[in-house]
Amino acid sequence: MENTLKPMRDGESVLDLSPRSCVGGGVEDVYGEDRATEDQLVTPWTVSIASGYTLLRDPRHNKGLAFTERERDSHYLRGLLPPAISTQELQEKKLMHNIRNYDVPLHKYVALMELEVSLALAFIFLLFEIYCGFIGANERLFYKLLIDNVEELLPIVYTPTVGEACQKYGSIFKRPQGLYISLKEKGKILEVLRNWPERSVQVIVVTDGERILGLGDLGCQGMGIPVGKLALYTALGGVRPSACLPITIDVGTNNQKLLDDEFYIGLKQKRATGKEYYDLLEEFMSAVKQNYGEKVLVQFEDFANHNAFELLAKYGTTHLVFNDDIQGTASVVLAGLIASLKLLGGNLADHTFLFLGAGEAGTGIAELIALEISTKTNIPVEETRKKIWLVDSKGLIVSSRKESLQHFKKPWAHEHEPLKSLIEAVKAIKPTVLIGTSGVGQTFTKDVIEVMAANNERPLIMALSNPTSQAECTAEQAYTWTEGRAIFSSGSPFDPYEYNGKLYIPGQANNAYIFPGLGFGLVISGAIRVHDEMLLAASEALANQVTQEHYDKGMIYPPLTNIRKISAHIAANVAAKAYDLGLATRLPRPTDLVKYAESCMYTPNYRSYR
Repeated sequence: MENTLKPMRDGESVLDLSPRSCVGGGVEDVYGEDRATEDQLVTPWTVSIASGYTLLRDPRHNKGLAFTERERDSHYLRGLLPPAISTQELQEKKLMHNIRNYDVPLHKYVALMELEVSLALAFIFLLFEIYCGFIGANERLFYKLLIDNVEELLPIVYTPTVGEACQKYGSIFKRPQGLYISLKEKGKILEVLRNWPERSVQVIVVTDGERILGLGDLGCQGMGIPVGKLALYTALGGVRPSACLPITIDVGTNNQKLLDDEFYIGLKQKRATGKEYYDLLEEFMSAVKQNYGEKVLVQFEDFANHNAFELLAKYGTTHLVFNDDIQGTASVVLAGLIASLKLLGGNLADHTFLFLGAGEAGTGIAELIALEISTKTNIPVEETRKKIWLVDSKGLIVSSRKESLQHFKKPWAHEHEPLKSLIEAVKAIKPTVLIGTSGVGQTFTKDVIEVMAANNERPLIMALSNPTSQAECTAEQAYTWTEGRAIFSSGSPFDPYEYNGKLYIPGQANNAYIFPGLGFGLVISGAIRVHDEMLLAASEALANQVTQEHYDKGMIYPPLTNIRKISAHIAANVAAKAYDLGLATRLPRPTDLVKYAESCMYTPNYRSYR
């Protein structure tokens, strides 16, 4: 299907789109910006596109120097561009060359985000246009860059650089992207949602900014997280950009440094709590369903523990909701554990797990491990939990502490004498797997790792806290202190490390492996609820992508270079589970769900405009 672009003398053009649905068998770019989705089949729709100077500042349709001679004549671009005509591939090559010239990761982040039009330092934007040959904001080129250079750019648009971007968001803020819903909008949230120009929203990522990575309360400046996550939904998972909506719920901040900062862009008040907080979230969730329907996915991101569990429990039965910190982290870690069995031997039920950290990530991972063991062995989950031990700031979680524990920690209070430190717990429990979700760096000390190595031929060490500075140990430390016997993975990336002449490639238990494919599977199946069985399906699909070649290098996750293929398999597995559970609404069920997922993925290649 070709686009029909009709230039208008008043400087505006209309792109006529015939509605179409994706079918298994290779229909290209159905979820791209040039095509309608199944949800838009009832009424054909059009998109207005400005011509001339304004078109060059429209990120969705701008192609910079890639506009052809014919397009330049048709859309009043003569004289507004230098005479050279470039391909998208040449633009990409030039951009990557210039991005690599930046020494500071935050400068790379700002340059990339300016290409997408989210935020930027003005002087970097000017440099960027000079370097890149008048490309300007260009959505398709942004996603092509990210897809083709995912391993290099993922640490820039996501952890760890996105954490620094959030910390400095107020000072680098230039153009808003997404919606900011604050206490000022109470009673008017539906009206605010209707201010957003896109009507066919399929994925919302929302944060209240209270627990951004391991950096704490960043308030309104946490918007960098939803923006970054949704960029990955498109680049890695194939959800079309206009179907993604980043939202920040601003109820204030308890970060006094931000409250005193003249550049802070959020409400300058202490955080609302209790009824005021939950009433605002209730209005928000009701308005989302009213405005976007039953099938819009709401991903909760970086909420503090005391709210994260309550919101997931409250809305999990009434909305299509997902908490990446609890469920996404759990699913990607479980995938690594399943894959690691090829190196460790045995089944999950044969291993003992010890966590440092008992917050939403730690308890979420622990619960999914227990559920996976229960599913495979038919042993009640209450019993399988006994293979899993957690250490928090007060020591090993044991039954004698049960009365004073938060509700989400109580299932992990097993019978054992109290132990105050991690090293005591490692010596007593003798875990085969050590998992860090503490948010505190360098807590897997040399003594701890050496005890793990003494008790296990191949100790599995997962230092998952983000950003890199908060990792419980480094890859170098894990390999060195175990004399090269450790299987290591982390939350943030570490470079390969050579020990005794052998090159070890650390695994990264990156949520980006899971949530884009999981969300896309929910979208293409029209699921109306998220069930734990879907998380298990996502974990198993990811683990199945690890090959013998990867195992030979000590890897328990596949390379991110294959992430689009990985996401298609995850989406297919999740969609299959949605159909099996009777939660899918897109009928009939496609025969080949992998091909169907691939055919529905957004692709960022330029389109020809008449």
